[in-house]
Amino acid sequence: MTSDIKEMYGTRGYVIVPGLIPPELFTTLKEACERVVSKTRSGAWPYRRTVGRQFPPFDNEHQDSWGVQHIMHPDLGELIFAEWYTCAELTGVVRELLSCREDDLQMELLNMLINPLNNDFALRWHRDDVREDATTEEEEDALAAWTHGVALCEDSCLYIVPGSHKLPRTDEQRALSVTRDPPENPLDMPGAIQVTLQPGETLFYNSNILHCARYDSKRQRCTLHGCMGDIRGGSVRARNVLQHGLEWMKEARFVSQLSERGQGMLRRMQECLSPSTVTGCYSLL
Repeated sequence: MTSDIKEMYGTRGYVIVPGLIPPELFTTLKEACERVVSKTRSGAWPYRRTVGRQFPPFDNEHQDSWGVQHIMHPDLGELIFAEWYTCAELTGVVRELLSCREDDLQMELLNMLINPLNNDFALRWHRDDVREDATTEEEEDALAAWTHGVALCEDSCLYIVPGSHKLPRTDEQRALSVTRDPPENPLDMPGAIQVTLQPGETLFYNSNILHCARYDSKRQRCTLHGCMGDIRGGSVRARNVLQHGLEWMKEARFVSQLSERGQGMLRRMQECLSPSTVTGCYSLL
């Protein structure tokens, strides 16, 4: 991690870092993802993001899925996800970007984003913790409270507006993002770019950067999507994380499968200190 990358992250609201999946784990992670996707599509794993709903709570009204929830859950039996989520390579970059110590990190979410099989799907322009109808003053207050957010994404689904993590929307940007409908063409948004990453590359981005996504049912997607917190951020993060339902993380069978680092991160999360966030996707294709 160089100061140039950290400065780029702070200025643009995102940064690309390669090589955070150790080569010896890449194949194992991809095989685990394939098993989990198969269980989700067959109905054996019920925790999924369903086409037609952008945010939780998700329901089963639609058979097609665009995401898998709770992939570290012990019922799945895929220990590799927790192993990688708490590995030195990933947590080291998070600590660098958040300017925090290892003892400040707390565990949050790790999910998976996948392509729907029968329906193209799109997410509208949004910030993760700012309402679409927020006033300019409300946006400024909310953005000031979120100093870090990190995401790690693979493929070409994501569209972002660089630098928007620090600025309220312009009138033109507001007009295109105040609606709850996804855009016909994301690049109509002033300043928007499409992010394309190669297998193994990681994109960290501020969770309040203006962003949206498009899912092509004909193009395979297998993207780990997670967030990690810094306990110094206070209670703001709790409402974003706890809406996903994490009671299973209290179970002894989950705690026992974690490394010492992972158990420390979990303990701090259970103390309900909510962070400046790190949101992410991890490429496996």
